[in-house]
Amino acid sequence: MTTANMHALVAIGLLFAAPNCSAAWLTPAAENAFQKYVSGVESRLNAQHSTTSTYLAVSSGVGSAGSKFQVESMNGGTWSVEQALLHHWRATAFVPGATPQQMLALLRDYNRLPENYAPQVVSARVISQSSGAARIAMRIQEHRVITIVLDGEYSLESKLEESRRGYSNSRSNRIRQIENAGSANERPLDLGHEDGFLWRLNSYWSFQATNEGTVDGVRIQCEAISLTRDVPRGLGWLIIPIIRDFPKEALEFTMQATIKALQTPSAQR
Repeated sequence: MTTANMHALVAIGLLFAAPNCSAAWLTPAAENAFQKYVSGVESRLNAQHSTTSTYLAVSSGVGSAGSKFQVESMNGGTWSVEQALLHHWRATAFVPGATPQQMLALLRDYNRLPENYAPQVVSARVISQSSGAARIAMRIQEHRVITIVLDGEYSLESKLEESRRGYSNSRSNRIRQIENAGSANERPLDLGHEDGFLWRLNSYWSFQATNEGTVDGVRIQCEAISLTRDVPRGLGWLIIPIIRDFPKEALEFTMQATIKALQTPSAQR
């Protein structure tokens, strides 16, 4: 076991051993703070998408066809709001040979989310779908010494603009933690008895056809905004690095999986 895993095990053990510390409430004030913040981000994204030159935010380190994707913190990455933690990260990549049409098709292929984003996405189903909009149910899991399973419902909207650029917005309507997942006794934990590892998760994709040197492709960008529990008093030095790293590493995985899916022969056909 690595030193990092040992620290994670100790931290989670202390978290669940501490009286009245394992369960966490999502307060109305925290949810309002989240909604207020994402409203500001969405206004900024709408302004970005109004012109070709600003469609994607400028990110350093992704300037050539051979460069890897970059993940950067927004407003520090993680900060406290109303007895909760708000997280905001942005990732940018250039995918040679891909097109905006392929990116949009990938993002709208809801039934294949478990295939394209395994093992993080366990299952997905479409609740309703119309032109450019959908509502889906999705089960995700995170493994950090313990496995956390979450069932969520999301509203999505996506659009291709002038065949050269497009966007896809995913907003969480609800997320519930599942106990005994995969067994005959699985059930959602009662509100107030959840561990609070993820209460809300919104994702905002922007993508645009571009040319890097002599290579045509698509530049993709994803901003992920999430809301989690705060940290029990006295355990911050152990718990904060774990909770802080969850959103960043989840976004890194999502970008890696997206690039891989875009580069498969079936996607490029």
